[in-house]
Amino acid sequence: MMKTINYFLFIGAASMAFACGSGTNNSGDDATDSLEMTENHMGNMDMETTMTDTMNEMSATALLSAASGSNVTGTATFTQEADGKVRLELTVENLTAGEHAIHLHENGDCSADDASSAGGHWNPDGEDHGKRGENEYHAGDIDNLTVGEDGKGNLEMMVEGWSIGDGQDSDILNKAIIIHADEDDFTSQPSGAAGSRVACGVIQKAG
Repeated sequence: MMKTINYFLFIGAASMAFACGSGTNNSGDDATDSLEMTENHMGNMDMETTMTDTMNEMSATALLSAASGSNVTGTATFTQEADGKVRLELTVENLTAGEHAIHLHENGDCSADDASSAGGHWNPDGEDHGKRGENEYHAGDIDNLTVGEDGKGNLEMMVEGWSIGDGQDSDILNKAIIIHADEDDFTSQPSGAAGSRVACGVIQKAG
């Protein structure tokens, strides 16, 4: 009888030990799986952060302020697209109705009252002034902006040949965007007879 009881006690203890051992192994596997999932998640977060930083490196803004006694205000944003072109989005207020020339100028300096500190048109290739996409034109030649009777104007265009933050001759960072009092005739040298500079903003990296 005693041998029978001892036998069953032995079997029971062995079963408990096996169960506990199995539970410990499963917990280890679960911990390993959780660690791997956490590492994968962190890796995805790092990749998303890198992608976000890259996008920020490819965007720029310019806050336009008044020049030559005007009351013009506005904002220009520049975004590098996947095809290599730069999208320009410009909004202005308090500008006289009609057509106004817009150019990028060589110096990111709007300190002078008449914005003359921005220098001449940005023209790293030494081309004649003209209309973008037609014959010769400066890298900084853009277009004319149409302003309504309410003094507001908007312009959006895709520009080929610009870059943002790569340090090349095509890099628009630290240049100035200038709005002129008159329209650009795209012919007169060196600046299209566009008149005085009524707004100026320095192009700086976004973020």
